[in-house]
Amino acid sequence: MVTSHVFLPAATQGSHTASVWSRVTHLLVAAFAIGLVGCASPPPQSPATGSTRSEAAVAAGANVAFFALSLLGQPYTFGGRSFDEGFDCSGLVEHIYKASATVSLTGSAAQMAKTARPIQVQDLHAGDLVFFNTLGRPFSHVGVYVGKNRFVHAASAKSGVRVDQLDHPYFAARFEGARSVLTH
Repeated sequence: MVTSHVFLPAATQGSHTASVWSRVTHLLVAAFAIGLVGCASPPPQSPATGSTRSEAAVAAGANVAFFALSLLGQPYTFGGRSFDEGFDCSGLVEHIYKASATVSLTGSAAQMAKTARPIQVQDLHAGDLVFFNTLGRPFSHVGVYVGKNRFVHAASAKSGVRVDQLDHPYFAARFEGARSVLTH
């Protein structure tokens, strides 16, 4: 017998009961629209570089990506690091990793880039980090790769947490590299 579970962030419980169904619906729509992240990710063995990842790292990355997708539509708040106050880009990544992988990533996007291990773009897996120079300084923006050339990030106060394409002209021109936290 196969049992399916829907993971809801702890922050959606208690005082957020009224919005639980909205979040569940949002998560299901996002999962349907994006497809199965685990299936969309490259296989554990990358033929281009021969790099490998453990099954546990690939599964953890898929978990990170699914959780990131569940936060689509959350508000952007400069300096925001929680579900209640909203997120900026590094606060979103911090929250995602802490809640879905029990990994502590803190600080700015640039500090996260220093902590994570650089990887080649062709080795991107769901859950990896992608970095951009959006403010005229290195590694000033970060997002979570979710597969099929897409990433989730806290974009701006106008659009909040959303999905964008790595090859979108704006992001392609500002792309600075990929990093992995879950590589084993």
